[in-house]
Amino acid sequence: MEPTRRHLLQTAATMACGSLLPPLLFPLAGTAAAGPLGPGQARAEGASAEGTQVRLIPGPVTGGIVQAGLEIGLAAGWKTYWRYPGDSGVPPRFNWSASRNVADVTVLWPAPKRFSDGSGGFSIGYKDTVILPLEVRLTTPGTPALLDLALDFAVCQALCVPADAHVSVELPVDGAPDPRLAAAFGHVPVRTPLGAPGTPAILKLETVAGAVPPRLVVTARAAPGALLFLEGPDDSWALPLPEPEAPQGDILRFAAPLIGVPADTQLAGARLTLTLVDGARAIETQALLPAAG
Repeated sequence: MEPTRRHLLQTAATMACGSLLPPLLFPLAGTAAAGPLGPGQARAEGASAEGTQVRLIPGPVTGGIVQAGLEIGLAAGWKTYWRYPGDSGVPPRFNWSASRNVADVTVLWPAPKRFSDGSGGFSIGYKDTVILPLEVRLTTPGTPALLDLALDFAVCQALCVPADAHVSVELPVDGAPDPRLAAAFGHVPVRTPLGAPGTPAILKLETVAGAVPPRLVVTARAAPGALLFLEGPDDSWALPLPEPEAPQGDILRFAAPLIGVPADTQLAGARLTLTLVDGARAIETQALLPAAG
């Protein structure tokens, strides 16, 4: 059975898994990693969890931005976590400080899946193999760079196992496109405004008056079976996974109690991030939590 999220918080220092929602932008010190690599070559010291493989994938360059990817390969039946892990689990933590000619790295997140955590709750993440797309901003465009990552993460089957890996890759000036990398970028949810036309879309947020605790209802347009994930404005929030109500055609409603919110928080006006996964399509919408009505 997986540890509960509260237990993981209490043991995070031992597991070296960091905060629940690490920032997506990581400023770098620009120090060099030891030992040169040839163009496009990768160095991998492997993952500490048995059956798990980690590598960096170099990609094309546009201006001063290099597209790259972090591939995490998992053994059959194992999973790893999204940026927000759900009721249990911990997300990856990234350290790029040994990179060379890299100003910062933005980690993008393909649409995740929802899993039972074995203790009555749900976790959010990936099975089999996942490639996290990376946008690498160079300090000096037009010159080679070294992308170096020390990764702390967790992999789970029936039990959650802390893992770490150290991988590096040379980013050549004229990096070539990679079909798998392009596919990974294509799986990142599309940023879509509230109330947008088309499908899928987040149409409306409502806070139910009189409910204790307060209850959020989200109306969306998507096929039945779509999944909705809900994040607060920062990692002090730990919102539950919204549950679907009976669909009416392509109009879906999801409901979640507003628990896991820091004490004395003003709910109305808080900025939420909603990720709606509708089969192969996914969107990400930011919206303000409305006052109860």
